Amino acid sequence: MANEDKKDFNAMLHDSKDMPKFQIITDQKSIEKYGGDRMYFAPPIDYDRVMRLIPHGKVITVGEIRNHFAKLSGADFTEPITAGIFVSIAAWASFQRIDDETPYWRTLKANGELNARYPGGCEAQKEKLEQEGHTIIQKGRKNIKYYVKDYENVLFELASEG
Repeated sequence: MANEDKKDFNAMLHDSKDMPKFQIITDQKSIEKYGGDRMYFAPPIDYDRVMRLIPHGKVITVGEIRNHFAKLSGADFTEPITAGIFVSIAAWASFQRIDDETPYWRTLKANGELNARYPGGCEAQKEKLEQEGHTIIQKGRKNIKYYVKDYENVLFELASEG
């Protein structure tokens, strides 16, 4: 995202944009990739609510959150592009608040990767995760990425309500 200092992320967080909603997709490649044609869109605030559930010492991936929403809504999958955007909005909204923090740094990308789009980038997320006892590893030489080592062992299990 650009111009973070000029945006009101808390307003964006509470703008549901007519979500939640479903969409039936017809693109065969996407249907095969995601395992069905019933796509769910969760509003930004729902991502924030789930991100707040992750306790100290645990992590979750955006994919796990998407799977959770799909199960709760009866969809085949949750739309991935808005998921990434809404997780970033939740992170920046928390960063802009004085109190009532969402522990956004505990939400990782696929395979335990740190999110460069969070406030302060990977360095700030790395610092917060290390303070909570996680080991961060670096992969790559030119396109360097950071990951929580053995993140699978500290994944938070979301209860499936409903």
